[in-house]
Amino acid sequence: MKNTATRDKLIDAGAALIAQQGYNATGINAVLKNCGVPKGSFYHYFSSKEEFGLAVIEHFASDYDDNLAALFEDSSQPPLDRLRSYFAAGREHMYECDHSTGCLIGNLGQELAGQSDTFRDALNLVFQRWEKRLVSCLNEAQAQGVVRPAISSEALASFILSGWQGAILRAKTLKSVAPMEHFEAILFEQVLKVPTLEAVRTG
Repeated sequence: MKNTATRDKLIDAGAALIAQQGYNATGINAVLKNCGVPKGSFYHYFSSKEEFGLAVIEHFASDYDDNLAALFEDSSQPPLDRLRSYFAAGREHMYECDHSTGCLIGNLGQELAGQSDTFRDALNLVFQRWEKRLVSCLNEAQAQGVVRPAISSEALASFILSGWQGAILRAKTLKSVAPMEHFEAILFEQVLKVPTLEAVRTG
């Protein structure tokens, strides 16, 4: 097995455990047992659990960002269809994990942002990268006249990401994707929708 494969194996095992039980509850020994790697190999790649945690964050974020790029840069689909596909993928993941894990980055943000500046900064950079994907998509939608221009794309992207993360949290607590569906419906019907001339006249 190549050295990089061993490192990737540790990260994959750590990501799976952290998604299930959180960072603080995931011990190094549990990661080693899960993937069958000796402790010496762990410290060959990572000087500490914190460094390992940061590697897990970056690995997950990089893979997810590749998925977002494929979705949001798909010029064959209208921008709002891409946004709906993003929400649909999130709901599908919740079904697949039986509403248990949700978003790894969101989970770690809730758990670690108040404990470590290092983790908070790393997680914030991930969210900023995701927001940029949303901003580009919303800019296209506004240019096409299908999203109201009164709110900046940056503000909308921040609102969408924050609201979606909250909806995911509620979906986990309720064991239902209903909060995610409600957020998407209100977003499209009330927040993004361009007012009609009649609505403007009577508003």
